[in-house]
Amino acid sequence: METIAPNIFVSDLAATAAFYNRLGFEVVASVPDDEGKDLFVMMQNGSVTIMFQTFKSIENTLPQVSRQNGGSLLLYIKMKGIRDFFEQVKDQVTVLTGLEKTFYGATEFSIVDINQYMLTFAEDE
Repeated sequence: METIAPNIFVSDLAATAAFYNRLGFEVVASVPDDEGKDLFVMMQNGSVTIMFQTFKSIENTLPQVSRQNGGSLLLYIKMKGIRDFFEQVKDQVTVLTGLEKTFYGATEFSIVDINQYMLTFAEDE
């Protein structure tokens, strides 16, 4: 095994990509529908890759996938420069927990994205 890249299903792909762009992610690949509107995007920031796909793109397939935004998912993203990053994004996102030192020694903060998924950013300081 080499990497893991979650594929998260969302209702509004354009808004999701714009949100993650504010976190420093860039679209590195996309798949449009017949009308040129994206059904799928792959985004990267450093070595972190997240894929987003519309619920519409799986209309009559994958019945196991919930068709609602949000869920019991927390993306734990290790990074460098967490304090500067927190200052960059804190006024642009919904912060669930501010910068704090955990019992296991990491400095972390958590946000919720526009689809109600949780992201925790962490640095071993």
